[in-house]
Amino acid sequence: MNHRSQSRSAFSLIEVTLAIGVAAFCLIAVMGLLPVAIKMQQASVQQTKANAIISQISSDLLADVRLPPGQASKAQGDWANLHGRWAQVATPDVLYFTNDAKQSGYQGPAPADAAFRATITYMLPPTTTTSLANIKVTWPASVDPVTGTPAGSAETYISVNR
Repeated sequence: MNHRSQSRSAFSLIEVTLAIGVAAFCLIAVMGLLPVAIKMQQASVQQTKANAIISQISSDLLADVRLPPGQASKAQGDWANLHGRWAQVATPDVLYFTNDAKQSGYQGPAPADAAFRATITYMLPPTTTTSLANIKVTWPASVDPVTGTPAGSAETYISVNR
């Protein structure tokens, strides 16, 4: 092996070492972004579930019937406890939902299986034809947004024509 051949192989070895170093540096940078990407993905999933809960509540409130006084006991379905609430706007309703967006509780402390808290605030003044409500879904359910800071939230206003 002559001197020229030795210098070429040493030069190639330096190039390979530098290339591996650059690749390792880039790989470390990409690995550093993974935790941020995972948190963003989790937040996106929670936001999607919260929007599904808002849609469910909105649909049920829009389908709610206005019963005459004394007839509220004839309300049917899982949302019977919300019927007639439009007249009692001073107190918001608090509903709890599981991670699968199934209702798991009403008012009081959060049940053990609750992942989301939905607060329905009826806006003043309700009229005979139109009512307004603010629906806010927060997570985790154990954190009351009045006294603490939830990890995330989704909120909307709905107008119900009756």
